[in-house]
Amino acid sequence: MTPNAEITPAELKARLDAGPPIDVLDVREEWEHALGALPGARLIPMDELPRHLDELSRERELVVYCHHGIRSAAAVEWLRRQAIPALSLLGGIDAWAAEIDPGLPRY
Repeated sequence: MTPNAEITPAELKARLDAGPPIDVLDVREEWEHALGALPGARLIPMDELPRHLDELSRERELVVYCHHGIRSAAAVEWLRRQAIPALSLLGGIDAWAAEIDPGLPRY
């Protein structure tokens, strides 16, 4: 794992492939999620996170992503203050599409 509570696309892919399951959270807007999302990702737009905090596990690691990683880094900082073990996907779904799944649309 890289510093600053981040995980690279390659690290996330390896962990998803190896199991056990990791919770994945998309903090983008609905229209962005509709363009493409990581497999099994749950959508909670960033501004709605406080209303859904009690739905997130404090026992399982949570990987959070957005478009380029800016929103997810801010969300992870807030989630960690709420005792949620969260990591931000470095480079967001754009990096995932570039490095792991070129079939995902880039925008």
